[in-house]
Order: sequence, then C-alpha cells, then structure tokens
Amino acid sequence: MVISPDLCDLPVVIRQGVKCFELMAEPVKQELLPGIWIQGWGYNGSIPGPTIQVFPGDYVSIRVYNALPEATAIHWHGMNVPNDMDDAPDINPSLLIKPGEYFDYQFQIVNPPGTHMYHTHFNVAKQEMMGLAGGFIILDPDGQTADRDYFIMLQEFAVKGLPMGVLKPGCYEVNPLSDDLQFFTMNGRCFPATAPLPVCYGEKVRIRLANPAMKTHPIHLHGHQFKVIAADGNELNACSQLVKNTIPVASGETWDIEFMAHNPGIWPFHCHIPHHTANNMTQQAGGMFTVVCYQTD
Repeated sequence: MVISPDLCDLPVVIRQGVKCFELMAEPVKQELLPGIWIQGWGYNGSIPGPTIQVFPGDYVSIRVYNALPEATAIHWHGMNVPNDMDDAPDINPSLLIKPGEYFDYQFQIVNPPGTHMYHTHFNVAKQEMMGLAGGFIILDPDGQTADRDYFIMLQEFAVKGLPMGVLKPGCYEVNPLSDDLQFFTMNGRCFPATAPLPVCYGEKVRIRLANPAMKTHPIHLHGHQFKVIAADGNELNACSQLVKNTIPVASGETWDIEFMAHNPGIWPFHCHIPHHTANNMTQQAGGMFTVVCYQTD
C-alpha cells in the first residue's frame, strides 16, 4: 500500500462486491505548525482529505456528504469516469450537492495503476484554496514495485490576521481569494511539523506528488538523483524516464519519482522557490519542506 504521511486512508466497506467509501466535505481546523491552526474546508476532518486507494477493475461507490455552508461537488481528477459521475456543476447543474445533502458517485476503475486526485469543482477559486482536495491512488494488482511508496499533496494558504514575518499561536481564517500566500504545506503541514520519509539503505523509494492548488512547485531532493517514472497517473516508458533532482509540479499535475537509497543521512526534500520554504516569511526553514531520513536499524 501507499503511505500518505500525516494523513489517513479513507476506510472502505465492501458490499455485494462494491467498494463503498464515505466522504464528508466540512469545515476543518487544521494544525499547520504547533499552535498555529487554520480554519479551512476539508474532507473527514483533515486538509487534505484522506487518501483513497483502489485497484483497476474495482467497482466503487463514494457517498459525498455536504456539511459546508454552500453547495459543492467533486471532480475525480485524471479518472476516466462516466460523464454523469464527474461533477462540473456549471456544465451540469444537476450534479450540485447542496448543503445538508449527499450524492453517490458510482463507477468502475478503468484507469491503469497510477496517482490521481479528487477535489472540489464548484466555486473553485474559493473552495480549492480553502483546502478541498485529496489523493486517489490506483494500486498495481501485481504488487508494489518499490520498497517504500509515499504520497504527498502540495497546497498553499493565505490567512487573515497574521502579518508577514510573524508566527503567533492561534487559529486563523483562510483567505482563499488572496494571492499573498503565507503557508505552503506537504500533506497539510509545514516544516518542521511535516513527517519525515524514512528509508533504509539499498531500498527503492517511490514518491508520488500531487498539486491541486495555484502555484507551481519545483520539488528538489538533496543527495540523490531520481527517475521520473509517471506523469498524471500514466507510467512512462523506460526510454522516457528522465533522470533529475528537481521536478516542477504545476497545478493539476501528478508526478511519480523513484530513487535508490544509497547515500545515508538526513536529506532535505522541498520546494525550491525560496518563499515556499519559509513559514510566513520568517527566518528558519519551513513551509513545503520535509526530509528523507535513513534508518539505522
């Protein structure tokens, strides 16, 4: 299975051969750093929402409840689902989920194994920047090809009432329409509160990156070169697998990278845009930053 550090997987119940999931779109109080919280919108109590994991060929039913103060909808980003199961309410108003209501998305997984997302597709300028997104992983039925397999969602937030250059404990409202972004997250947390990515020497490590938000994030790994093995949920042929140490992840993209753990130590893995590795423009390293940490036992 794929591990989403700092996040849960969405629980599944099988009924008559169908994998049944439940998502609740709701206001969420998310801790970015110790003592610093945002009042955003997420799924099942977290920003980003829990990761969904399925296999090719699975029949799924995903009941989405709307506990938000306004209507919402979900787009299964990168998924080849029937038209009446892919919410774009401005195109098909019948798919809108009003407050207090729910909708059952039902479809078969026809895509091959790969990394995808789910996210709101209504009032997106507000709702996506409030945090409404999560990971959707189609697993390989033949088993994992890597010893470690991680999923990381990249997001960014502007908040109200916290001046630039200040870190003051408190709970802050998200300002979704502002481009003055102060906090940049991996799976809903900022460094040094991000979970490290443990590896052991000699392991093959896969990291899946997804970006549902506004900015492009060039993600850089210290001390290693990696292969780019998949783009937007599609495996790349061996002859197309570039060897790099930095991969730009633009809005709407997913990229899978893979490297061999052959250089022991604690290695930064972060966005290379300087403002994106600071917490509200304070001095110490922060933001969209974690570490690949070699285990000694």
